[in-house]
Amino acid sequence: MTLRLVIFDVDGTLVDSQGHIVASMEGAFGAHGLPTPTREAILSIVGLSLPEAFVKLVPDHVDKRDSLTQAYKDTFVDLRATGRAQSPLYPGAAEVLAELATRDDLLLGVATGKSRRGLDHLIEMHGWEKTFQTLQVADHHPSKPHPSMVETCLAETGVAAADAVMVGDTSYDMEMARGAGVRGLGVGWGYHADEMLTRAGAVQILRAFPEMPAALETMWEVA
Repeated sequence: MTLRLVIFDVDGTLVDSQGHIVASMEGAFGAHGLPTPTREAILSIVGLSLPEAFVKLVPDHVDKRDSLTQAYKDTFVDLRATGRAQSPLYPGAAEVLAELATRDDLLLGVATGKSRRGLDHLIEMHGWEKTFQTLQVADHHPSKPHPSMVETCLAETGVAAADAVMVGDTSYDMEMARGAGVRGLGVGWGYHADEMLTRAGAVQILRAFPEMPAALETMWEVA
């Protein structure tokens, strides 16, 4: 039996966090007296680590990168604690993860631009404590699309790159996968357009979560 690994992005892939992210950006920029970028601009940087995201959003204010990052985090936590912003799972996500987690030939992992604190909260909320075997977050790695997160997932699980798939909604996820020698499976319900995913190396783009198990089998059959 060949042991295989499926690595998931989080924001835009497992959870629809755009409302929470945009509101947190509004709080961060408002705290600094700066105009908030458009929703389109904000969603375009989802997946990057926060410092890199702010460099892209406001290149003329690089000196404020660290304080914007902290203001974003503070706002994000406050919105979550007060229930003013939600990040619901995409339809079918819980069921597909539960199905994949029962398989003896599969390991599951996470590679996310979230902090460990944010990921731990999500895992506790959805009861995923035993679902994932490797968890990689922005606290411990260079920002996507650097391949460090995927490479660490492979090292921790002992799975070969040829037997792994990265599932994500942004070009950063697909570029990260390609950099680590792993195939990228794009999802069409997230924050980057199909053409961006394809250009970045997505082998296939899903339209709904229930398509995922069959798509994974097809990808491995043609490997």
